[in-house]
Amino acid sequence: MPEGVFPVHNNIFKVGSMGRASTALEMIEIKDLENFSISIDGNTEEWSPMDQAGWTRRAVTGKGMTISFTGKRNYGDPGNDYIAGLMLGTGQEVETKFEWTLPSGAKLEMNCVINLTAPAGGDSTNIDSLEFELLSDGKPTFTPAPVTP
Repeated sequence: MPEGVFPVHNNIFKVGSMGRASTALEMIEIKDLENFSISIDGNTEEWSPMDQAGWTRRAVTGKGMTISFTGKRNYGDPGNDYIAGLMLGTGQEVETKFEWTLPSGAKLEMNCVINLTAPAGGDSTNIDSLEFELLSDGKPTFTPAPVTP
């Protein structure tokens, strides 16, 4: 596994251009992303058993992940066009696959839904924006980084 610190731009994000039916060849990068942030929500159940003298017990019983992206609208880029094309989509129209290759070489893969929040816009002297949320749909698969000697 590589060691050290890495710039954020070493993350690689791909989405399935053919929705959930996407093959490995149909996984495409999205050009001109500038920022991403991750939120992991845990479903936590709490109870107060008498044997704990008033102290609360807790268990995380579920999780969900949201990755928010901001960038520029790049007309003609297949990944950027795919995301922007989901503007009016609902249900299965916005379901796809997602791959995230981390700088370490680890990989997160999952089914997801895409919530496009801004397909364009900005001040008159700005470049069109592209903003969306990618929400997990089921349990992701995490593959640790390869171990290097």
